[in-house]
Amino acid sequence: MWLAGAGLALVAACGAQRAPTVPAVARAPVKAARCVLKFPDMRAGAAARARLVRDISRYLSHRPGRVVFAAQDLVTGITLGRGAHQHDMITASGAKVDILAALLAARSGGLDEGERDLADRMIRESDNGAADALWSRAGGGGALSAFYGRVGLRETTPGPSHFWGGTTTSPADRIRLLKALIRGGKGLSKADRRLVLGLMQRVQKDQAWGVSAAARPGDRVALKNGWTPRPFRNNTWAVTSYGRVVGAGRDLLLSVQTDGQPGEGTGIETIEGVARMIGARLDALVPSTTRPCPTNPVL
Repeated sequence: MWLAGAGLALVAACGAQRAPTVPAVARAPVKAARCVLKFPDMRAGAAARARLVRDISRYLSHRPGRVVFAAQDLVTGITLGRGAHQHDMITASGAKVDILAALLAARSGGLDEGERDLADRMIRESDNGAADALWSRAGGGGALSAFYGRVGLRETTPGPSHFWGGTTTSPADRIRLLKALIRGGKGLSKADRRLVLGLMQRVQKDQAWGVSAAARPGDRVALKNGWTPRPFRNNTWAVTSYGRVVGAGRDLLLSVQTDGQPGEGTGIETIEGVARMIGARLDALVPSTTRPCPTNPVL
């Protein structure tokens, strides 16, 4: 009986024990994303612009000859310029884009195979013989004048007779021409514009200098350059470059024109100096600042 009672007591004691508690799985606290609002910093942008304008002016004050330029970023709307409407700047081979655009605008069926070959050589290789042929087929100076009127190039005058290289223009008009090629209208179809800009993107490597200096790694560039000696202007040179630089957050149109240069190389160096400053500092012209969201927004 004692043994039986002891067994019952033991069983009763075991049954009275609490089951061991299994710890719950610990959950990491959920972090709420911080709410911030982004605002344009107008004051910082204006200060950055003033510094850039001052630095370009200082740079050009030490460069020879005349130097004028215009820039517009189609993404941010930022514009810059110096002598942007100076319309007596000779284009030299820069007019070859005008010739091709005018010819395409006058054709409803595009170019034939031979003309496409001429266009390729005229833009990519800057072949003067090809330019002579297409200038004639486009209708010469009279047809170019009509084309300029149609696309709103009020500051561009075709060269006399068959001298297309004597076409004069302004940086502002070069920007207008680029915008016509990008946005269309004025008789230029999507296929026409793709052809012209495509050729400008594939100019020969030795002719890819100039406004391309504004490009960042990974940016795409479409450009056309012009250069010519001017023996009747104290044996100086006119050197020009205009084009489009496209990349992340940027669609920059830029034209830099020079004359009175002691040599082609000096003109190229000046153009690239201006382009490099604009390309490197363009983003700083539209800075932004952040602020935390209001904790009790008014609805």
